[in-house]
Amino acid sequence: MGSDVVKGTAGPGRALAREAADGPAQDPRWRPGDAPAPSRRAPEGRQWDRTQLWKDEPARKRRLPDPVRTAAVRAVLIVAVTLVQAMTAFLCTMAGSWLAFPMVLSSIASTVVATWAVLDVWVTRQVWNQRHGVVSAPSSSARQRRRERRRARREARPARIREAGGGPRRLSHP
Repeated sequence: MGSDVVKGTAGPGRALAREAADGPAQDPRWRPGDAPAPSRRAPEGRQWDRTQLWKDEPARKRRLPDPVRTAAVRAVLIVAVTLVQAMTAFLCTMAGSWLAFPMVLSSIASTVVATWAVLDVWVTRQVWNQRHGVVSAPSSSARQRRRERRRARREARPARIREAGGGPRRLSHP
């Protein structure tokens, strides 16, 4: 049984049986009843996790909002069709086909539509940002105005308390 594993001729079932038998020798964390020990080693500084098939990692960029993503997909499809039409028009022109003239006209029209679709992505993104707020940058003027309003509210708060009650009241003296 061991010789065919060494030669690489063992089937998957035999190789797993061999790994299960040699589990503790390959991986010191292996216990009887665990899944067969992995045949490859974990990358440096990492450890195999036998409970999960994969590990979700946070995305580096945020997902595009739905309307923007829809416009982007639409634009990509229209641009792809336009490129196919332009290539077909070029090949028809080179071949001297009667289809060359109609294809050139349709590819010009498609270029206008594709430009419109790409502009639609940009406009949709701008509208979405305007309606749903923009991430405030440190140099943003909106952030500075918010700070000033907060400071004015904080300064006005003690004055309102003094006007309303005239100071702290004690329970023993009404």
